[in-house]
Amino acid sequence: MSDPSFVPVGSDPSSASVMEVDGGPPIPASSDGVENLATAEDWRRALGKVVPAVVVLRTTAPRSFDTEPAGAGHATGFVVDKRRGIILTNRHVVKAGPVVAEAMFVNREEIPVLPIYRDPVHDFGFFRYDPSAIQFLEYEEITLAPEAACVGLEIRVVGNDSGEKVSILAGTLARLDREAPHYRKDGYNDFNTFYMQAASGTKGGSSGSPVIDSQGRAVALNAGSKSASASAYFLPLERVVRALKYLQEGKTSYTALWETVSIPRGTLQVTFLHKGFDETRRLGLRNETEQMVRRASPTGETGMLVVDGTVPGGPAHNHLEPGDVLIRLNGEVTTQFLSLESVLDDSVGQEIELLIERGGIPVTINLTVQDLHSITPDHFLEVSGGVIHPLSYQQARNFRFQCGLVYIAEPGYMLFRAGVPRHALIKKLAGEEISRLDDLIAVLSKLSRGSRVPLEYIGYMDRYRPKSVLLTVDRHEWYAPPLIYTREDSTGLWTMKSAFQPLPPLSQSRVLHHGELAPGNQSPLLTGEAMLENLDLERGQELIDAVANLETNDGISSEVSQARDELDAGKKKRRVEEELDGMAADCSLLDNSETLLKDKRDVEAAVVTDYVGATTLAANASLAEHVIEPTLVMFEVHIPPACIVDGAHSQHYFGTGVIVHHSKDMGLVAVDKNTVALSMSDIMLSFAAFPIEIPGEVVFLHPVHNFALVSYDPSALGSVGAAAVRAAELLPEPPLHRGDSVYLVGLSRSLQATSRKSIVTNPCAAINIVSADCPRYRAMNMEVIELDTDFGGTFSGVLSDEQGRVQAIWASFSTQLKFGYSTPEDHQFIRGIPVYTISEVVNKIISGTKGPPLLINGIKRPIPLLRILEVELYPTLLSKARSFGLSDDWVQALVKKDPLRRQVLRVKGCLAGSKAEKKLEQGDMILAINKEPVTCFRDVEDACQALANCDDDSDGNLSMTIFRQGQELDVLVGTDVRDGNGTTRVVNWCGCLLQDPHPAVRALGFLPKEGHGVYLARWCNGSPVHRYGLYALQWIVEVNGKPTPNLDAFVSVTKELEHGEHVRVRTILMHGKPRVTTVKQDLHYWPTWELRFDPETATWRRRIIKSLSQDSSAES
Repeated sequence: MSDPSFVPVGSDPSSASVMEVDGGPPIPASSDGVENLATAEDWRRALGKVVPAVVVLRTTAPRSFDTEPAGAGHATGFVVDKRRGIILTNRHVVKAGPVVAEAMFVNREEIPVLPIYRDPVHDFGFFRYDPSAIQFLEYEEITLAPEAACVGLEIRVVGNDSGEKVSILAGTLARLDREAPHYRKDGYNDFNTFYMQAASGTKGGSSGSPVIDSQGRAVALNAGSKSASASAYFLPLERVVRALKYLQEGKTSYTALWETVSIPRGTLQVTFLHKGFDETRRLGLRNETEQMVRRASPTGETGMLVVDGTVPGGPAHNHLEPGDVLIRLNGEVTTQFLSLESVLDDSVGQEIELLIERGGIPVTINLTVQDLHSITPDHFLEVSGGVIHPLSYQQARNFRFQCGLVYIAEPGYMLFRAGVPRHALIKKLAGEEISRLDDLIAVLSKLSRGSRVPLEYIGYMDRYRPKSVLLTVDRHEWYAPPLIYTREDSTGLWTMKSAFQPLPPLSQSRVLHHGELAPGNQSPLLTGEAMLENLDLERGQELIDAVANLETNDGISSEVSQARDELDAGKKKRRVEEELDGMAADCSLLDNSETLLKDKRDVEAAVVTDYVGATTLAANASLAEHVIEPTLVMFEVHIPPACIVDGAHSQHYFGTGVIVHHSKDMGLVAVDKNTVALSMSDIMLSFAAFPIEIPGEVVFLHPVHNFALVSYDPSALGSVGAAAVRAAELLPEPPLHRGDSVYLVGLSRSLQATSRKSIVTNPCAAINIVSADCPRYRAMNMEVIELDTDFGGTFSGVLSDEQGRVQAIWASFSTQLKFGYSTPEDHQFIRGIPVYTISEVVNKIISGTKGPPLLINGIKRPIPLLRILEVELYPTLLSKARSFGLSDDWVQALVKKDPLRRQVLRVKGCLAGSKAEKKLEQGDMILAINKEPVTCFRDVEDACQALANCDDDSDGNLSMTIFRQGQELDVLVGTDVRDGNGTTRVVNWCGCLLQDPHPAVRALGFLPKEGHGVYLARWCNGSPVHRYGLYALQWIVEVNGKPTPNLDAFVSVTKELEHGEHVRVRTILMHGKPRVTTVKQDLHYWPTWELRFDPETATWRRRIIKSLSQDSSAES
């Protein structure tokens, strides 16, 4: 997320060719010409005075805001007012947005600090603290002496450099008039000031360090560095001294409630640069003007202020131009930034006179000085994890847009899903112009959960081409309701209030667009009739073609949108649009809804006829392709960041699925788990048979095999669409053999069917995927199909015979590859999965077998439970098994059972917590189950299935014959019953996501004996766990000495913890090492909440467990 040219607070710069910021930027100082005569004793005394007043600042930004992302880091500050408790540091340390910080003094006393001021432009800000909280340290404040800075002055930079508690770096001031360094094109940059420069080589963490002279006075403020030249840049202190005086006025001591102080800051929204006289002459400066300026300026003046740029909509826009040379300001010759700013700050709301020369022609301009604080945002909207606020002066200057536009500091989930990037500006939503944040809130408040509306935005990199995407309002309660945060300088916090009360989820026939409700329809999807109607009930707009929905750039990627534009049905689409335009004009005069419905159905029929006709007449298409194409579905899957659990390695997935059931009440699509990895997902389905995009819901995730079942509502397709779509005919038997011919049929990203004839080279290749660094689902105990030729590692689909009967799904598998000492890289490959297991699960769902109910399209249906042997197996050739001592009798028996494979299954490991864990050991050979020889994974599955089908009161044990260390043993091995729900509960505490350990974690073979039900799956940037280092891939087993064996126990313990309380957390790492970490709970920005799946409503519900305002209530 961070730009390599910007070094965030607490990070060490590694680039030698870019500007590095230790958390912020630098500036210039003044010169008094004093010679350096300091001795070592002078420096010793000065440092003895300064060091106790320097503090290490540990900061956490809980939300992204303006130029800064959410995160945690460390920096430096120093006491400038002991009596009032004021600490000076950099602006980028204080943050423009929310911040939580502590200051640690040299004796390791740590106290909370609160922000009281951050300058809108220059890189300085102030924290306050309670001086009475420091009990064991004698220290004095550091005096600010900007007048002492001069070229050649020997200085020391005292601070927390590269994470060290105290670091003292020596240097000599080389320049006082360096141009303000440029750090990032889309981040914070200082301007309209000089910086000082010295070769002191500061690094990350030293931001905010005092730059002192031999008398212990601060002559500048450390801000940034450049590693290529070991140069450090310092901010001069003149404006810092002015701001500090304002803060000190009327206060003689520390007060718990800080009275907000207004520090006047004026601006013309102009950036000036200091150019030498040689360059101003080239810009057209007259000779007599230069002579006058030199006489009126201080001795040694070498240049003048030149306009570099203005911000659109600002006071100087269309009045000043780049290249204008400033001569006088209010009648006074002005060549220095300090003089310029002094006039502006003292003239807020007043008119000032500027005399400039433009190409040698004098021009007098009168401008009104604007309040700089009025264009510095102090509030933001948080919606679906995103942060949106008025465009600040900083970013308006970077991007050259008008201040106050609706700016996306963090897209969050909803905007990311639509493809809207960070730093974008929202221009329209649902057809309404968006120019202010209030406009956006007003439109969002009218949208129901699940609704989809067009959004138009522009990016600073492509400002002249607005982009249109589809915004989908979260249907599930992935995030808290929208909140408005407002800065309160009196408390140092950002207070929050509800932005609006979200409307309930759309009636299920209105999920996709603003369409009429179908009478009595309880489906969660949009009917095909409503989809083609697309009447805006509030504005009465004309009809919109359903095909346009498919071709609209939904923000996935430019590649996807471009591919969709290449659909064969594009020409048909244009003709249908013309028909719809004419029909919309006619329909506006009709009052009879039945007539309108008939017209819609006629157009819908025309759409599907043309669309299907185009695909049917595709040249050289095989019979199998014609049969299979109407059964194929393109998946687009998004996972909310707040719910990325189970080790999911991405937030966005694509893939192809096949319809395995299609009836009036329910449609089911089978797809691989590298496309649908979690049940906590938002899924959109695009059908090859009919141009429509509708949502799907996860119904079943197989705990072992690499497939999932996703449901959709056939009524959302409309009558014609439902007729065009059909289910594939599954052919589980006979199994494929080596040399069989199959047709590989799938979809491209443009929804075009592609097929080829291939030969099966290996119908029973055992899959072997090693565990990833972050454990995630990996296929095990599976045999897959390999072909001689395919379409590469990203093309998925199905394998069928010549008649189009599906024999296998061509599925994507995820793995992690590591070469040498390099960082592991995610990799995917495609193999065939026989459909026999898919067919069994689908038949059980349709027939209504026993199992927990799940609401699917308004109807409760039982979802089957699976009895499985939770043991990871792998095949070993009988020739190898014989070397281990397996008898000839067993070798002959296994060969007789399966002459093709000639293998025996061995135990690689048992899943921790399974019933087989204590019965089987690594290396055991499984010879027989219930006296029947076993040679492949399916034999084991069939035995488990037979056990599940037993009517008697079975104890779930398999009678196994195994070979262990030269001995043949008969053992009873327990099996486990698992559902296909996946993870259905997540708890967020202090910014970490907690869940039950998922199968990939248990497959590692270890669970803590102290309790294993609280697995830390993920953590959030800017959270308390980020600040204190409680990271993922470990179990929380105790909180303040109280055991937490499961999530219920953890919730019970943490509910008793108060805001600001330090919590002692005992964890067990993945390799079994215990660890104790302390975390300071922050309920203001990070309330404790949980997300659960409700099978009664088939929705995900979010519930607050503990917050600052309420102990336990449901968010609604």
